[in-house]
Amino acid sequence: MAPNRGSDFSGLPANSETFAKLTWPEIEPYFTDLESRHLVGSTLQPWLRDWTILHALISESYSRLHVDLAGNTEDESARGRFHDFVEKVYLASQPFETRLKRKLIDSGLKPELFDRPLENMKAEADLHRDENLPLLAEEEKLGSEYDKIVGAQTVEWDGEEITLSKLSTVYQESDRDRREEAWRLASERQLADREAINDLWTKFMPLRRKLASNAGFDAYRDFRWRQMLRFDYSPADCFRFHEAIEKDVVPAATAIYEKRRKRLYLAKLRPWDLDVDPLSRKALRPFESAETLEEKAAAIFNKVDSELGDYFNVMREEGLLDLANRKGKAPGGFCTFFAAARKPFIFMNAVGLHRDVKTLLHEAGHAFHAFEVAALPYHQQWDYGMEFAEVASMSMELLGSPFLTDEGGGFYSAQDAARARTEHLEKIILFWPYMAVVDAFQHWVYEHHDAATNPSHCDKKWAELWQRFIPGIDYTGLEQDLATGWHRKLHIHQIPFYYVEYGLAQLGAIQVWANSLKDRAAAVASYREALAKGSAPLRLLYRTAGAEFSFGGTRLKGAVKLILTTLDQLKAASSH
Repeated sequence: MAPNRGSDFSGLPANSETFAKLTWPEIEPYFTDLESRHLVGSTLQPWLRDWTILHALISESYSRLHVDLAGNTEDESARGRFHDFVEKVYLASQPFETRLKRKLIDSGLKPELFDRPLENMKAEADLHRDENLPLLAEEEKLGSEYDKIVGAQTVEWDGEEITLSKLSTVYQESDRDRREEAWRLASERQLADREAINDLWTKFMPLRRKLASNAGFDAYRDFRWRQMLRFDYSPADCFRFHEAIEKDVVPAATAIYEKRRKRLYLAKLRPWDLDVDPLSRKALRPFESAETLEEKAAAIFNKVDSELGDYFNVMREEGLLDLANRKGKAPGGFCTFFAAARKPFIFMNAVGLHRDVKTLLHEAGHAFHAFEVAALPYHQQWDYGMEFAEVASMSMELLGSPFLTDEGGGFYSAQDAARARTEHLEKIILFWPYMAVVDAFQHWVYEHHDAATNPSHCDKKWAELWQRFIPGIDYTGLEQDLATGWHRKLHIHQIPFYYVEYGLAQLGAIQVWANSLKDRAAAVASYREALAKGSAPLRLLYRTAGAEFSFGGTRLKGAVKLILTTLDQLKAASSH
């Protein structure tokens, strides 16, 4: 299946399902063709177009195979197909991708709207080392092994084998003894895998050091910073953010925990007391099936913006949603991009809780981002930073929140909607300190690589950071449960340093939401305009969305003040 030199790649399969069955010898000639073409102004656009077609087919094949595996971590054939593609096609394509980036950079040609993509490509090309390809494949394998370990964590509860995600619904029950029993059962099951996860960790750490060393970096953090294309801020900015959170958010978070303790009439607030309603109201159960979740979410998106509603309906009609929880399914939720089809796909584990509603709003924000950038012609323009990708998702949580009521198809009565919004806003305040724990922990890990390779040192540091940022919960007698909290944050294991984005983006999203309180239509228009820009400097993206890219200061103080003011306004509505 050799390509016609200089052609429009008409010999390539039209879809990733067929493409994924090709062998590398069948794919390689297309890269060779691109590499051999003479690149001048008149040939630039067809060259970029063909590169995008080929790149998108590889990217979508990777994403679909990953979705298949995440959908059933016990499917060894899916695991084999995914790893086979990673090793034999995806990684084999990377040296060619690097040479094509070099080819464009060396040509001196500057396509329109390509300033940041060219900067990204130069960084990626400089970072590439052939000797790192098998290490990256091994890192993928370790990551999927982590998913397999966590995905297999089930317990017997009320005579039924259920996932830990499903068990978490018990934490909302009013019976404190039953909540504690469920929490301890889940923790016992997680601790049973302590040795297995520690063993994975001792494989991750030297592998990542080797990746950095091969690329000419003394420290993995420096390598990872470049790999994540972080041009707009430094580790020092992250530390500044941690300090601002400690100063301006931790007191507000501690007050929320203290209010909860008093409302529950407890001497100490324990970890199984964090999800139950403090006023003894029944737990919010907004839906019973994934189909109902889809239907009611669609109504919300249509109220936020009719075109966004249309995007979501496309996903429903084309099977681009996998929302229901089931045994063997990988934990968490994510949105991925099927690049050849230029359509997003949402994966999550819905069990009937409000957090599932929030997760779908969040992942739909990512999906809408994908729809907006899909109008850009070339794949390099689709690579926006995660710091803004999370603005897309977190803003949608807040923009959708006024429409949670069942008036017009939402989930709740006015009273329950006010309660849900209260829980959401309180959790934003509570999230920033947790984010600081996760991010500060990762900085410590890779600043103290040798010590951190020993999991017991990681346990100690995690507990220390937890007490610094989250002092309001009593873990007396649960020291091992607390210390191993880093085991249960998949970002630490699979995508290191990817977490501060959530904190930065949450601050941006609060600003988008604040604008919507003054003029919703204008705020949504600015939000969508920013999404459509694709790859651009963070400060430009934030500014287009009507926000400022910030690490604390007046923006963080203002966000906390707005949240607390809104909580006061919601208090009466949610307690009657």
